[in-house]
Amino acid sequence: MAKSNLLKRTITALILGPLVIGSIFLEFPYFNFLVLTIGALLAWEWSDMIAQNKKAVYSTIYTLSMATAVMLHYWFGIFLMMALATVVVFVKAKDEKHRWLLALGVPYISIGVGSLMWFMIALSPLAVLWLLLVVWSVDIGGYAVGCSVKGPKLAPKISPNKTWSGLIGGMLFAGITGGVFAYLVNWPEYIYYAAVAAVLAVVEQIGDLIESAIKRKVGVKDSSSLIPGHGGVFDRVDGLIFTAPILLLGVILYSMYMF
Repeated sequence: MAKSNLLKRTITALILGPLVIGSIFLEFPYFNFLVLTIGALLAWEWSDMIAQNKKAVYSTIYTLSMATAVMLHYWFGIFLMMALATVVVFVKAKDEKHRWLLALGVPYISIGVGSLMWFMIALSPLAVLWLLLVVWSVDIGGYAVGCSVKGPKLAPKISPNKTWSGLIGGMLFAGITGGVFAYLVNWPEYIYYAAVAAVLAVVEQIGDLIESAIKRKVGVKDSSSLIPGHGGVFDRVDGLIFTAPILLLGVILYSMYMF
């Protein structure tokens, strides 16, 4: 990585990191506004990557469906809205080359972003922060270990730079981060949180690879250039919006089993 690009990444992280963490502890409406803004940017990037025509129309549909979904407080309304928006986009995109992929952006973005909102509602700011720190640690650990150890490629046809050593490093860093955080905030069974974090590292990498496969299919390198040194918003939160729904589903199933 060039020194200039590393400097950009560092400065951007120092600015955005406190902004994100601050919004978490300020809760409503600051966290909600940040999440909805991220959703809108993801919608725009998705349209810009995939759509050839009427990008503003598709972006508006994504944004409205996502915003409506996260503000509704019952599951039927959420999934009904997403289903209708998905159908609308699919119908409107009849002349698009990647019509089905464009339409799938609605549930992909809505469920991913909506899950973050539900975490704040159902659990606590600490739970949201735990998830963010775990996801960030996967990227840091994967990069540090992958660049140092290298070795066999994880998915060379999708993302040539990812290695198995990077995945293991990401799991290790995530496990340590998840366990130490749980210990520091006095959550019981911090070993359990470390194990969950290590599993989520695998899920995060799957989300990362899915976005890489999508970008490869539509022929783009970055989702956009909105974040200096980092590419687009999608390039930074692809693992997060894939991990959040999986973890939320796990929390729901665990609650049903326990109670």
